[in-house]
Amino acid sequence: MAATRMQGRGPPAKGIELYSPNYFGACALGGVIACGPTHTSMTPLDLVKCRRQVDSSIYKSNLSAWRSIYAKEGLRGVFFGWSPTFVGYCFQGGGKYGFYEVFKYYYGEKLFPNTNKTIVYLGASASAEFLADMALCPFEAIKVRMQITLPPFASSLREGWSKVTAKEGYGGLYKGLYPLWGRQIPYTMVKFATFETTVGYIYRTLGKPKESYGALQQTGVSFLGGYIAGVGCAVISHPADVMVSKLNADRQASESAVQAMSRIYGNIGFKGLWNGLPVRIVMIGTLTAFQWLIYDSFKVSLGLPTTGGH
Repeated sequence: MAATRMQGRGPPAKGIELYSPNYFGACALGGVIACGPTHTSMTPLDLVKCRRQVDSSIYKSNLSAWRSIYAKEGLRGVFFGWSPTFVGYCFQGGGKYGFYEVFKYYYGEKLFPNTNKTIVYLGASASAEFLADMALCPFEAIKVRMQITLPPFASSLREGWSKVTAKEGYGGLYKGLYPLWGRQIPYTMVKFATFETTVGYIYRTLGKPKESYGALQQTGVSFLGGYIAGVGCAVISHPADVMVSKLNADRQASESAVQAMSRIYGNIGFKGLWNGLPVRIVMIGTLTAFQWLIYDSFKVSLGLPTTGGH
């Protein structure tokens, strides 16, 4: 399960020792590079998804939504909410990928060396996402409020942050933390465990060890494995994603998270938890594929092995 260097490459080119602090730091940086820009590029899809989750009748289709927004607000309107998305997912990506590598090594090699690999992947990814979401939550709260309120709650990350903290204190930035955990932890567990399992299956099907393939072929496998993992991620986490949007839009000051979720579910029902799913499958599948491609390409550029397939 532990990563090994590519056959014939020798030590990593820039002297990064596997499982050293520099290695885990490099993985965290790779996560920043993989997640921040990719999530930001999906802002137009995310904007429409969030608005349709809150009000399924607001637009007839995604295309009509973008046409309407562009006609009124131009390109800036189509990418509205990009700044909290970028900052939040840079933090989240660094934490998710960096801590995943840490926990995967310590759980699988140090604490529970004889444990089934899939269990290690699930435990490591859940632990990493638990921590990463604490950094993401404030920016996700601001992003959702900006995107789902018309007229917008705020026009920038700075304005949104000031408004929330002035009215609700810093606790207002974390009122969606529990449903965010409910969305992101299962999402990340599926993302990493499915990716690792899929990549391993691809190499077994090809019939040769991973190290016998070149860097381009290995990152191609990462892209394919990432897309397959992304589809599963989208489906399993979608109800919680809808609830996060609803909570940030409609949670009353006197309500606990459980009370708010119960009231919202009473209003939208089980069917309402699946609003916007097709858009999210396209968004998350593409997003996850490119994240793994970027992450593993970054690792290869440092002379480190790609993820999975061991």
